[in-house]
Amino acid sequence: MLRFLASRLGTAVLVLFVLTLVVFVLARVIPTDPAVVYAGPKAPPEELARIREQLGFDQPLIVQYLGYLGGLITGDWGNSLATKRPVLDEFATRLPATLELLFAAILIAIIVGIGLGVVAAKKPGKALDGAIRFLAIGGVSMPAFWLGLLLQVLFVGQLKLLPATGQFSTEVDYVSPISRVTGFPLFDSFITGNWVAYSDGLAHLILPAITLAAYPMGLIARMTRASMLEVLGQDYIFTANAYGLRGGVIRWKLALKNALPPTMTIIGLASAYALTGTFFIEVVFNWPGIGQFAANAMIAVDYPAIMAITLLGAAGYLIANFVVDLAQARLDPRVRLS
Repeated sequence: MLRFLASRLGTAVLVLFVLTLVVFVLARVIPTDPAVVYAGPKAPPEELARIREQLGFDQPLIVQYLGYLGGLITGDWGNSLATKRPVLDEFATRLPATLELLFAAILIAIIVGIGLGVVAAKKPGKALDGAIRFLAIGGVSMPAFWLGLLLQVLFVGQLKLLPATGQFSTEVDYVSPISRVTGFPLFDSFITGNWVAYSDGLAHLILPAITLAAYPMGLIARMTRASMLEVLGQDYIFTANAYGLRGGVIRWKLALKNALPPTMTIIGLASAYALTGTFFIEVVFNWPGIGQFAANAMIAVDYPAIMAITLLGAAGYLIANFVVDLAQARLDPRVRLS
């Protein structure tokens, strides 16, 4: 098991190192002067030269890369050219909102996706199975931003049941302000008993979480169904039926456990995808997370911010895959030999 963990960690570190080199080179070959982005297009030439020297863009590329790599290791990811603040400070301010949205979406996707997959595998080819497969294909195929707009039209414009945008209503800051404990606003409002803020935040979370959960939910449901159909055809399932075990026990306890390893892989990939997919959702729902920061950084050609966001997304993929590898090794010891 230790060799398995060391192998996975070594691969992750190597991937991150190669990615830093690729991201650095791509950021330098884009034909845009970062000094102009930092100081503005009307800055005099001497001011642009001073900023290039201040930011280190007058040094050789190898020196710039080594300095960039050293900054990543020591926690200096550079300053945003647009906001003039350290990139890590921007992340610390915005990451909790993104993580709360991501956690809620993945939780919905796992619970609903696995449940639908097991139910669909109960009677393959029937009407319920067809409806679930149609729903899963729709979740995978429909663009997230379009689904978000449709949900806003339905639940905000027509039914008037949920708020359209934002993480909390403006009135919450005045009526029932949230006490900061962990930095996660919705969680802090829950543990401090601020039910006014918690209910308001939960209402704001529903639509973006469902929108973000649609794609991974479809993938998880389809993989769970396929895995369940394969497992339900095994000999030990027929033996369990012959012994008179109830169908629910066979499906949810015996078959599902052995059908989970392929589903775990999909959950990891879908979770990592959701980390970057949340950027579109945050723009549609005006969610104050990293997605808004990423959109503004791309518009402003903010090199340090774009590079940091790219590394953050890659790290999210690697962490998700590592967690999935651990879960698979726990469920199936044969994975440790790979």
